[in-house]
Amino acid sequence: MSAPIWSSEATPLDTNRLALVIGNSTYPDAGSPLPQMTSDAEGLTNALRKNGFLVDAVDNATHPDMTRAIDHLRARVHLNSIVLVYFGGYGVQSDGQNYLIPVDAKIWSEEDVRRQGVSIDRLLSQLKTSGARVRLVVIEASRRNPYERRFRTYSHGLAPIQTSENALILSSAPPGQVVEDPDELHSRLMAALLTQIDSSKGIEEVFNNTRDAVVAATQGQQIPAVSSTLTESVNLWPARSGAPVSSAGSAASGRRE
Repeated sequence: MSAPIWSSEATPLDTNRLALVIGNSTYPDAGSPLPQMTSDAEGLTNALRKNGFLVDAVDNATHPDMTRAIDHLRARVHLNSIVLVYFGGYGVQSDGQNYLIPVDAKIWSEEDVRRQGVSIDRLLSQLKTSGARVRLVVIEASRRNPYERRFRTYSHGLAPIQTSENALILSSAPPGQVVEDPDELHSRLMAALLTQIDSSKGIEEVFNNTRDAVVAATQGQQIPAVSSTLTESVNLWPARSGAPVSSAGSAASGRRE
């Protein structure tokens, strides 16, 4: 897949629940492919679509692909939207910001990172400006910078992600740390998330349980990071539990776990 795929499942779609899933595996300039990322993206896309999410899915996205997909997502956002964004691939930090790297990037300097990458912080800001009520982000990009030998400076993993009110972020590792990819179908983070996301629990509990499952599976070698500023409880699968999609005021603002 090199362009967005629009879903047409029989499950009734809920236009209040939107998702953008990007899995980048093939990086010609980086030299190290990430085969799990397209498998992770496919697994998450299927799980979300099965339960009524309106999902745009892009594999091996170029910079134009990512820009178009983000613009398409923003165009569908409204004031009641719960938006989930997933990115699996290479991420590089520069000047304290994190950039998602498209597969067509040719990076020889930090300036190239800022010019050719997609800023996570800017994406979150755009979603808020577009009116998304709740912003959920899963980032599987805490890897060793494949371009670091070309840089004058050295960066390890991702920088802290700045969040505004009513956002929840799950990352494969804390700021400044990297993880190794196992030789399996899915990354450890996605394997745990796909197990947890099939429950009818609130999304914050799902993310926390995912973190705990990865910690247990790796005996503490990998500790995913969960950052929350949610001000309401969010249930991704309201049809299963009979609960509303979200309930304002039931979560503590500004909490980080």
